[in-house]
Amino acid sequence: MYAEIMILPMREELTRLGIKEARTAVEVDQALARPGITMLVVNSVCGCAAGRMRPAVRLALEHSTKPDQAFTVFAGQDKEATDRARSYFVGYPPSSPSIGLLRDGQLLYMMQRSDIEHREAVDLASELKTVFDKFCAKPLGQRANKSPR
Repeated sequence: MYAEIMILPMREELTRLGIKEARTAVEVDQALARPGITMLVVNSVCGCAAGRMRPAVRLALEHSTKPDQAFTVFAGQDKEATDRARSYFVGYPPSSPSIGLLRDGQLLYMMQRSDIEHREAVDLASELKTVFDKFCAKPLGQRANKSPR
């Protein structure tokens, strides 16, 4: 466990984007019970990978198509929440950082540390945008009517 003051900037790098923190197992379950597509980010202190993952998430969330909601847990700090988040990543070993995209608690996509650590943030963001387009795009009938006024 790190002192909270040390990791606060790393937490805030995601929460400033509107990503909500889940700090308990119950909060993770509640987050993943919400309808729609949920991005679940396992944040961490790890320098190289986490230092690329957080900017990649920021860039990806600038895309016109994105998940309905996004939550984060912090590995090494919020153990209960992180363990619960990882329990939804069926078929994947624990990995920090990592990003999962889920619908109704079912994993649709997974980006693990091994997918992150040797790539640049812009490349990671590009992959996330492609994934958002694949899983998060609303059918034409469900898109908001944006007529000019």
